Amino acid sequence: MKKTVIRCVPVSGGASKGEALVTNQPICLYDSLDPKTGRIVNRRHELYGQCVSGRVFFFPYGIGSSTSAATLLETSRCKKAPAAIINLETEPIIAVGALLAERFYGMKIPIVHRPELDPAEAIRHHSVRVDGDLGLIEVLRHS
Repeated sequence: MKKTVIRCVPVSGGASKGEALVTNQPICLYDSLDPKTGRIVNRRHELYGQCVSGRVFFFPYGIGSSTSAATLLETSRCKKAPAAIINLETEPIIAVGALLAERFYGMKIPIVHRPELDPAEAIRHHSVRVDGDLGLIEVLRHS
């Protein structure tokens, strides 16, 4: 079986792995993510009730609020942050949240975007490794 590797543009450094949590819906972290539990709390979102903590979180792009950076930072403080983030296009405010998490709590949240192909189906139901330094997504195994 051939290993699947998808090239991307690095946004935030580090490398991490985890089970993929995939949505094709954009998301606003500020009103959709509870930083104390890591759960999606927006009842209108298809991932309602799912936990991002320790998972590789794929969403196509964020939909605003400068407070999304603070939300990502708070998930880091509460040790409920995603292991990594993959986007088709990363909002700068999401990147700021990851950079602040590293600065304040020493927690790296690798982020990659602009993949050479839409990875949603390739990573769904799999464990994934994200290398934010090299800009790579590696599908590890079926979870």
